[in-house]
Amino acid sequence: MGAVTSKANLPISSSTEDASNAPSPLGAPDCPVCGGLGYVRRDVPLDHPDFGRLFPCSCRAEDLRARRVQALRMMSNLDYLERFTFATFRPEGQGLPPDRQANLRRVFERTQEFAQHPEGWLVLRGGYGCGKTHLAIAIANACVEQGLPVLFITVPDLLDHLRAAFAPASPQSYDERFDEIRNAPLLILDDLGTEQGTPWALEKLFQLLNFRYMSRLPTVITTNHELEDLEPRLRSRLADIALVQMATILAPDYRQAGTGQAHSDLNTLSLYADMTFDSFDLRQTELEREHSDNLRRAMEIAHAFVTATSGWLTLTGPFGCGKTHLAAAIANERARLGHTALFIVVPDLLDHLRAAFSPQSTVPYDKRFDEVRRAPFLVLDDLGTESATPWAQEKIYQLFNYRYVSRLPTVITTAKPIEALDAKLRTRMLDITRSTIFGITAPSYLGGAAKVKPKTSRPRRATGGGKS
Repeated sequence: MGAVTSKANLPISSSTEDASNAPSPLGAPDCPVCGGLGYVRRDVPLDHPDFGRLFPCSCRAEDLRARRVQALRMMSNLDYLERFTFATFRPEGQGLPPDRQANLRRVFERTQEFAQHPEGWLVLRGGYGCGKTHLAIAIANACVEQGLPVLFITVPDLLDHLRAAFAPASPQSYDERFDEIRNAPLLILDDLGTEQGTPWALEKLFQLLNFRYMSRLPTVITTNHELEDLEPRLRSRLADIALVQMATILAPDYRQAGTGQAHSDLNTLSLYADMTFDSFDLRQTELEREHSDNLRRAMEIAHAFVTATSGWLTLTGPFGCGKTHLAAAIANERARLGHTALFIVVPDLLDHLRAAFSPQSTVPYDKRFDEVRRAPFLVLDDLGTESATPWAQEKIYQLFNYRYVSRLPTVITTAKPIEALDAKLRTRMLDITRSTIFGITAPSYLGGAAKVKPKTSRPRRATGGGKS
């Protein structure tokens, strides 16, 4: 059948029973399009998928918009979430060190800006109880006050709503409900990654995010997960920096803030309290000039890194050359200035992670790992001395990759040559735009009071004996 010339929407006959189940009220009594029935049929060929279907008339547009807004608000449960506003959020946190306060303040201000001009996507990442859900709801409440319809929903609840639409008693068909969600003027998805990752669930989430991605609809997402942990198709949409802003909250669970227990059983910095810049020995009376100068340069670089807000510093050299002292001095100086610094030996870190799998562990593995990879300032001592099992290599790479992508300041010490480390780690450590590597050439320090021998006409090689 040939195409019929396009015309305006055709009103349905008053004797048509199809509209008997249509929700009231119907159209405007004086509507010239539908004649007051509220529904029309489109003038399309017989083989067109819309042939014979009823569509709301344009005279019902405002009524339908109001109904959609009400439906979104009911699904959002915002009436029960009114207390979560920007005014009730504490951007200084509770008992946070200055660096984490600054981070939380930056994310707080970014969410306020988004609420004023909801454009593009905003992804809030952070650990349990860090405040990301409060900020997401605050965005929703602020936008509702401005008259913008918002759907706020946790991802598991979203999937439950879609499943419920298949029930015979559902007031909406699945297609209607899914269309309502994916076309929400502002969609806020809380806790992405906590849903059961069934093929059906992943397919629905991808369809939803892909539609909003292609339509460039404003969307806010919160998650405890890193992008690399999400399903690849979802990750591909969240990784588009042209559309998506990423904001990572480094603050710990607010329920534990101010207790003084942050990293209490991980951080071994207290064992290195005597390792400061003042106590660092340049060994001028022991070493040849070139090695003493090398130590001085290492100390200068380490001292400059105390105030680093991003980037990596890797100190290499033989055991006992002073690299651990300098790494601890950096962390001690940051602590003295009121900032958080986590110092941990790599084999000890892996032991802590393994212990988290025990049924007797009081800290879940995910939370333990998050404590380390999200640390505002991290010192990893003795990289390369751990057992190089596939599991250990995977955990260290995940840690390195997160801190590399997030540009979190990190100090690494290793006695291994860089080229002897795992290739995946090397790719992060050798990026000169984010990482500085300094090799300490001084031999091991053995204590004592040996003096540098007078130079003779014969060149002599530096020995590894240090002080005797």
